[in-house]
Amino acid sequence: MTKQIQSIERFIKDESFSGVLLFVATIAAVMVANSSLSQSYFELWEMAAVVSIGNFVISMSLMHWINDGLMALFFLMVGLEIKRELLIGELSSVQKASFPIVAAIGGMAIPALVYVVFNMDDPKGFGIPMATDIAFALGILMLLGKKVNPALKLFLVALAVVDDLGAVIVVATVYTSEIHAEYFLHAALVYALIWILNLKKVTMLMPYLLLGMALWVFIHSIGVHATIAGVLLAFAIPITSKVDEKDFIETTKDHVDEFEKHIDNIPILNHHQIDALKDIAYNYDKVQNPLVKLEHQLHGLSAFAIMPLFAFSNAGVVLDFSAVSANMMIVLGVVFGLVIGKPIGIVGFTYLVSKLGIIKKPDDLGWDEVVAVGFLGGIGFTMSIFITQLAFMDSGVVAAVKLGILFASFIAGVLGVMLILKAYNNKIKNQR
Repeated sequence: MTKQIQSIERFIKDESFSGVLLFVATIAAVMVANSSLSQSYFELWEMAAVVSIGNFVISMSLMHWINDGLMALFFLMVGLEIKRELLIGELSSVQKASFPIVAAIGGMAIPALVYVVFNMDDPKGFGIPMATDIAFALGILMLLGKKVNPALKLFLVALAVVDDLGAVIVVATVYTSEIHAEYFLHAALVYALIWILNLKKVTMLMPYLLLGMALWVFIHSIGVHATIAGVLLAFAIPITSKVDEKDFIETTKDHVDEFEKHIDNIPILNHHQIDALKDIAYNYDKVQNPLVKLEHQLHGLSAFAIMPLFAFSNAGVVLDFSAVSANMMIVLGVVFGLVIGKPIGIVGFTYLVSKLGIIKKPDDLGWDEVVAVGFLGGIGFTMSIFITQLAFMDSGVVAAVKLGILFASFIAGVLGVMLILKAYNNKIKNQR
C-alpha cells in the first residue's frame, strides 16, 4: 500500500509541474500566433516531413507528426496508467472504482448532451467537451499547496483516468477517416505477435516497442487514428516481473557479499567485483515490472516534452473573434459543455447514485470538494483541442473552438479554485 501511495504522489507531482509547463507553452503559443512571427509560426507546423522505407512512404506535416506520432506515445502512457489503475490502483476494486467511474460517466455524458442541444443539426463535435486535462487540473492544485485535501487529488486522478479511457473509445470509434480494410489483417497479425510475447512472459520492452511501431504504421494505414496503437500496445505490456522480489533480495545479498569478499588494496575493481555488479544489474532489470518501468520512462518524456510541444503547436490561435461569431453555436456548445455540463454531470450522477445506495462517497471527501472537482473537470484543454483537430477540418471552425476551449478552461479553473479555497476555509472554521 505504501508503494502505491508513493507512486501516486510521484505521479501527482510530475503531472502538476507538467500543468505549469502546459500553461507557459499555451501563453507562448498565443503570443507568437498574434505577433510579427505569426506567419512563420503557422508555416512551421505545415512543413512536410517524410519517412520512407523502401516503397513504403508516410508523408505528413510537422503538426500531424506531433498529433499522430508523438501523441501515440502519450496515449501509450495513458493506456499504461489505465491498466495499472485497473489492476492495482484506485480502480482495482468495485468499492474503490465505483465513485470515480460514476463521476466520469456523468462528466462525459452531460457535456456531450449539452453540446448536442446546441448543435442538433451537426453534433460531430460532441466529444470535445467530454475531455478533462489532468495535467492542467493538477497544476492548479499544486499552486494551492496544502489547502487541497489529498483525497480530492486521488479522486481527480481516478476520475481523469476513466475520462481518458472514454476519450480513447470516442477517438477510436467516432473520429476516423476513410477505412482501408485491407490493412486490418496486418494490424491484427502484429497485435497477435505482441500478445504472444506477453503470454510467453517476455519482459524485455524492446520487442514490444518495435512491434508497436509496426502496429502504429498499419493502424495509420487503416484510417483509424494512429494514437490508438499506443493504447492497444499498453494493454499488452506485462505487469509481472521476471524475478520475484524475495528472490531478488536473496540473490542481491549474495552478490553484495561476493563483492565485499573480494575487496583488495588496489584502487580499481577486480573481475570478481565486476561480475558481482553485473549480476546485480541483471537482476535489477529483471525484478522491475515492465509496465511500471515503461510508464516511468515515458512519463517524463510525455509530461515535459510531448505535451508542452503539443500545446505550443496546437494552442496558437489568432485572436480574431469573427470566427467565433461565425460558429457561435459550436463554440457555445463547447463552452457550456465544459463549464456547466461537466460539474452537473460529475456532481449530479454521483449524488443521485449515492442517494440510491448503489455507491458510497469516500468519507474523507466532502460534497463541496466533489463540486470543486466537477469544475476542475471542465478544464478540457489538451484532449479537447486534440479532439477538435479530429472533428473539424475547417481552419476557421478549429480556431473558433480553440478560443472557446481556452475561455472555458480558464473559467472552469477559476471557479474550481474558488470552491476549493471555500471548502478549505469551511473545514478550518469547523475545526475551531
